[in-house]
Amino acid sequence: MRIFFSVGEPSGDQHTAHLIKEIKQQQPDIEFTGFGGPLMERAGCRLDFQLTNLAVMGFFRVLPMIFQFYQLVKQAEQIFKTDRPDAVILVDFPGFNWWIARKAKAVGIPVFYYLPPQIWAWASYRVKRMQKFVDHVLCALPFEQKWYAERNVDAQFVGHPFFEEVAETELDEEFCNLVRKHGKKVVGVLPGSRNGEVTQNWPVMVEVIRRLAREHNEITFLVACYRQQHRTFCVDYLRQMNVDLPIEFSVGKTPEIIELAECCLMVSGSVSLELLARNTPAVVVYRVSRMTYWIAKTLVKCKYISLPNLIADRELLPEFPGATNPAYDIEVMTGILNGWLSDPELLALSRQHMQESLSDVVKENATAEAANYIVNHLTDAPRPLKKAA
Repeated sequence: MRIFFSVGEPSGDQHTAHLIKEIKQQQPDIEFTGFGGPLMERAGCRLDFQLTNLAVMGFFRVLPMIFQFYQLVKQAEQIFKTDRPDAVILVDFPGFNWWIARKAKAVGIPVFYYLPPQIWAWASYRVKRMQKFVDHVLCALPFEQKWYAERNVDAQFVGHPFFEEVAETELDEEFCNLVRKHGKKVVGVLPGSRNGEVTQNWPVMVEVIRRLAREHNEITFLVACYRQQHRTFCVDYLRQMNVDLPIEFSVGKTPEIIELAECCLMVSGSVSLELLARNTPAVVVYRVSRMTYWIAKTLVKCKYISLPNLIADRELLPEFPGATNPAYDIEVMTGILNGWLSDPELLALSRQHMQESLSDVVKENATAEAANYIVNHLTDAPRPLKKAA
C-alpha cells in the first residue's frame, strides 16, 4: 500500500512527518511518496520534489512560478496513472493542492485533506472544490467539522498536532541556560518562515525593536530565523541601516526562544499556536503588498488573521495587518509590548487569557487519531469512488 502526499508549507512538513511516523506504527508496510519537505523525507517519505521550497504568498509572488507549478501537476498526474497510489493526502497549500486533488479524483484515487485551508474564513466558495475533489477532511479545529457537515462535506475533527508536538519537543537546554546566564529579559522576534514575509516585515520589526531598546536597556531581542538565508537578510539589513541594537540571531531555535521570552513580536503564521501552547503573549504583524492587501480585504470574511484569536473568537494576540504607511501600527505595537514589559500584572493577565483558551482547543493524541482514521479507511473493504470531471 502506498500514500502520496502533497505538502507545500514548512509547518505542514513538520506535521506530516509526525503523521507518517504514526501511520508507520499502525501499518508498517505502507510506503510514502510525494511532494513535501526535508522533515517528511527524514521520516521515510520518498520525495519526488521538495515542494516546501516554493512556499510563497501573494498573487504577484506566485505568478513567476506558475509554469513550475504546472509542471509539478503534470508530474503528479503521470504518477497517478502509471504508479497509482492507494490514497492522496493533501496538507494546506490550497492554490496548488486543488489541482492535485482534481488529478487524483479524475482516476478515482481517494483524497484526504489533512489540516485543510481556512475556507470558512475567506473565499468560502472554495467549499465547492472540497465537495467535488475531496473524500475526507481531517479538521484541526473543533468548529470546522460542523461547518463542513452543514455543507455536505465528510469531515472529522482530529485535533491540531501542533500542541502535542510542542509537548514532545525537547528544548536545547544548553542554549536556554546560556541565554538565562545573561540575566536579561528576552523579547522573542519571529520574522516568518517564507522569504516574502521576512523581507516585508523585518524593516517594521526593526523599528519596533529600536523604540523598545530606548526604553528598556535590560532587554535582549532574540530573533528566531527559519532559514540561514533569512538570518543573512536580517543581518545585512541592520548593517545597511547602520543601527546597533541588542539583537541576537538563531536558526532552528524557535521553540527555545518562545519558551524563554517574556513576550514576542511575530509575523502571523501557524507558529502562533506554539505561542498559545507555551503561553507566551505576542503582538502579530503581517505586512503585504497593497494589491495582496486589497484582495484579502475583498475575500476575507473573518475578524482575525491568527489562529489563537480565531479559536478564542477574541483578540488574545493584538494584530496589525497592513500594506500602507506603518508608522501608526509601529507606535501602537511598541506601546503594547512596552506595557507587558513594564507591568508584570498586565503580562500575567494576558497569559491567563491564553491559558483559558488553550484548554478549549487541545485534543490529546491528535496525530494518532488522524493516522487511525486514514489507516481504517484504507484497510476497510474498498468502495467505488466517483470520478470527478
